[in-house]
Formats: sequence, structure tokens, C-alpha cells
Amino acid sequence: MPAFFVANGLFFVYWAIQFKKRLILSGLVLLTGITFISKFYKFSAKEYSKDERDFSVMSYNVRLFNVFKWLDRDDIPENIKGFIDEKDPDILCIQEYSNSAHLDLKVYPHRYIFIDGKQIKTGQAIFSKFPIIDEGKIVFPKSDNNVVYADIKRGKDIIRVYNMHLQSIKISPDVSEISDDIDNVNQKKSQRIYARISKGFTQQQEQAEIFKEHIKKCKYPIIICGDMNNSPFSYVYRNIKGKLKDAFEEAGEGFGATYKFKYYPARIDYIFTDTKMKVKQFESFPDFENSDHYPIMTRLSIDQF
Repeated sequence: MPAFFVANGLFFVYWAIQFKKRLILSGLVLLTGITFISKFYKFSAKEYSKDERDFSVMSYNVRLFNVFKWLDRDDIPENIKGFIDEKDPDILCIQEYSNSAHLDLKVYPHRYIFIDGKQIKTGQAIFSKFPIIDEGKIVFPKSDNNVVYADIKRGKDIIRVYNMHLQSIKISPDVSEISDDIDNVNQKKSQRIYARISKGFTQQQEQAEIFKEHIKKCKYPIIICGDMNNSPFSYVYRNIKGKLKDAFEEAGEGFGATYKFKYYPARIDYIFTDTKMKVKQFESFPDFENSDHYPIMTRLSIDQF
């Protein structure tokens, strides 16, 4: 897509020089491309100096700390702990959290963890260096997915942090299977994949609606972190984001990939912030391969409150 953007820009200049009417078409396509491309690729980000009043937020789907050995390694929990220690976020949101890793996160004296599940015990967790004055959860019907939230007091301000994990559409293994043997994909298999994707999207939409109703009642500025299992062009993304800021769009660079997908740099994990907050920095860490997701982190300012 960046190549398309550059090529279309060159066409626009060419037609402008030639005084052709086609420059209008190229201009419109270029304008549309700018809007489209900013959701998954950022050319540069404005640099803000660090301030002692800034605070940082990290979000990471840890995939149960590799408890079922999806990766043939034993060092995953240790690596994740080391990464968290190195980046030292003030607020840490973890999806697919598991107590089995016995992670030592004593640097965070305040936390809210919700673990559920009949067969696999997993859930979401919020860790904070600042006091948590209230907490809660949103449990979705007929699903193991959920949202946790914590009202965090930082100085005179109270911020509500949501940590969510929405329904997966479970497409990745099937995509790999199809691409490796495209000629042998039969109609029955295609229908099965389509049915599963449709069900996943429907559940995501229902979960997004439930979540939106919940945040309407919140009286504090909010931050939303989590794995939404959908792209920035989806209904779910638009519905949940609403008028909030997407930290990647505000201060990211490059593709901002958050999920290890074979075919393109997928962005399905997000940090949304209240419009009154200034997003000073955003990073994703695609070189840190200790889950099927990558950590994301942002630095924020709440000076305007």
C-alpha cells in the first residue's frame, strides 16, 4: 500500500504538469489513500519531550504464557517478565492471563485479575503503580471472552482503564491450510470456514454493543486496551473507538503490527484514549516473539484535565 500511495502521488504531479483533468481523479484517489493508509501505516510521528507528569500504558496478549507449548520453548514467562521490567509501564493490561506462570510483578502493588473458564483458566489482568479505587468486569453471554476495568487514581485525576479480549474469528490456521493447498479446497470446507467466521463476527458485534452500553455510564476519562480480534476497518473497531483517539494513529510509526500473521502486518490490538489526553508516543514490538501477539505501549499526558 505505501508503494501505491507513492505511485499515485507521482501520477498526480504528472497530470498537474500536463494540465490534464485526470489530476482530479488522481487527487481524489490520493486523498482517499491518505485516510485509508493512516489506519495501518504511519510515515512519521511527532516527537514530544518526556515530562514527569506523563505516564505509560502497555497492552499485551500473552497467550497464557505459552502454557500449552505452542512455541517449543521454556523461556517465555521469563522473557515476558524481563520485557515488562525493561519497558516499565505504569499501567499494564494483559489478555489471556494465566496464574500458571507465577510471574513476579511486585513492582505493581495494585491489580485486578479476573480468571474464568471451565477447561482452560484464563482471563484479563490490570496491573497499576497507581491506586485502584474501584474495579469490575463485563462477562459476555455464551463466551469465554470478557472485559475487566479499574478506576485508577493518579494524583487528583481518576481514569478508568478497560482491558478487553473480544471473540476470535479463528481464521489463521484455516488461511494457512488453504494457501498451501488451494486447489484442493472443497465447498464443504469453505462453508465450514465461512460459518465459523460469520459466527465470530456476530459475537464480536454483540460484545461491542454490550461494551458500548457499559462505557456510556462511566463518568471518568477512559483508556481502552485490548485484543479486539478485528482490523481497524471493521464495524467493531469503529463502534468501540467512537470519538476516542487511536494511539497508533496519533503517535505510531510504520505498520504497527500487533499479531503474527503470515500474509500481512495485522493490527488487531489497540489502545484508545480519551480525547482530552495527549498521545505522546506509541510503539509496537514485532521483534519480541513470545506469543502470537506483540506488545504495544503508549506514553500519555493528562495535563489538560
